[in-house]
Amino acid sequence: MTTASDAWQALSNWQPQKLTDLVAADPETRLQALVRSVADIRFDFAKTHLDAAAVGILSGLADAQDFAGRRKTLFSGGIANPTEDRAAEHSAERGDGAPESVHAAQALHQRMRMMIDAIEAGAFGEIRHLLHIGIGGSALGPDLLIDALGRHSDRYDVAIVSNVDGAALDEVFVKFSPEHTLVAVASKTFTTTETLLNANSALQWLEEAGVSDPLGRFIALTAKPERAIEWGIDETRILPFNESVGGRYSLWSSIGFPAALALGWDAFADLLEGAAEMDRHFRLSDGADNVCLLAAFADQIYANRLGCQTRAVFAYDERLRLLPDYLQQLEMESNGKSVTLGGQPVGRESAPITWGGVGTDAQHAVFQLLHQGTRLTPVEFVVAREPDHLLDEAHHETLVANCIAQGAALMTGRASADGARNYPGDRPSTTILLDQVTPCTLGALIAFYEHRVFANAVLLGINPFDQFGVELGKEMAKGLAEGTVEFDPATQALMQAALGERTSAPSL
Repeated sequence: MTTASDAWQALSNWQPQKLTDLVAADPETRLQALVRSVADIRFDFAKTHLDAAAVGILSGLADAQDFAGRRKTLFSGGIANPTEDRAAEHSAERGDGAPESVHAAQALHQRMRMMIDAIEAGAFGEIRHLLHIGIGGSALGPDLLIDALGRHSDRYDVAIVSNVDGAALDEVFVKFSPEHTLVAVASKTFTTTETLLNANSALQWLEEAGVSDPLGRFIALTAKPERAIEWGIDETRILPFNESVGGRYSLWSSIGFPAALALGWDAFADLLEGAAEMDRHFRLSDGADNVCLLAAFADQIYANRLGCQTRAVFAYDERLRLLPDYLQQLEMESNGKSVTLGGQPVGRESAPITWGGVGTDAQHAVFQLLHQGTRLTPVEFVVAREPDHLLDEAHHETLVANCIAQGAALMTGRASADGARNYPGDRPSTTILLDQVTPCTLGALIAFYEHRVFANAVLLGINPFDQFGVELGKEMAKGLAEGTVEFDPATQALMQAALGERTSAPSL
């Protein structure tokens, strides 16, 4: 039986072929092997360096790392997050998980739907605006959903504020009328410093505007209802979610409240169903037939065989402009680890740095490096067949042509005796083609990325569900601001230069 060490050694011995040779050798077979269609999305890996040998090696690695067993643990509600001794039950929010967790999630969804019905019925007065306060997973998911799907919705004005910089809130206060504003405070633990500071400022804004019962305008989205009650929010205005749902996996829970309110419940239900379709594919498909695992195979050959330190994602659709931001947290907070499940050094590269932008803007900003730079960067293009506008078809045709041409150009290159005009080619790309950008397809796309992260974690033998790395900086920031921790002279001098007498940090 192949061990993980054997598989990694085999991968290090594997020699990639040129992309143009791979594609030209047997195009029909390659397309059959490396193109998958799931949930009205086409996933095309034909322009990656994956070949039958690499897929075989990485399939052996998946078996050696007990991919099937860890996947079963994930969907059964077992301890998928051993360092925190808990399950990872975001799929239960979509209806696939331990029966008791699915039932609990459905009950909490119904509670959220009743809250939305009450708002629409005028229980909070005439509400026109929603100020959603959160950070990280409590903000990135709702922001992506509303920006992608809510451009033609006039149900409510929604502002999502994550930054503790007062300028972010101030901008909203100028636009929104306090008497018509509802505030949602999203925090899994309801202890997040930035979120609670912003929430207190929003409360002060409502009070100073003379709003009757300003605390009555607050809704809490949290896994710790008791802390929201301590803060002052009535139990009837708290939308809980399960503690086993991680923050960056939580848009399917009550954290998705602003999206459900802004888009309407039917859209939110479709989002869940699209994700559930991808869940079923991931749970029931094996080996290279599993599109999430196949994507992880490509990720591993670039990170751990070809030395790629980054992965670029470009959305050729204005509606998906926030997708790279969302994926940065999902991928780097999940798999940016240096130890295995057993606490040993990983011994190889874990998550690459995820970055990206929007096409065609990015072509005129960063594609020089992708085509002619010295660093190999695998590129992912995300594009839709159908546009979101009624302008001249030339807009969409030009957009899609640019997207597809970039992948072809990265692969083939163009030789020139003039080094400055030489394109080396053999640069990989993946293309993800959605039929349309709808709640269903977006739900499936996000679930694809979640399961891809999990598949990569299994191959690496790490835990994608904890995030202790974010804690140290937060603790030190609190100690520095409060003056309760003595820092090194360089840090103290910088704090003094930045805030002077306004800080209580220790003097030099």
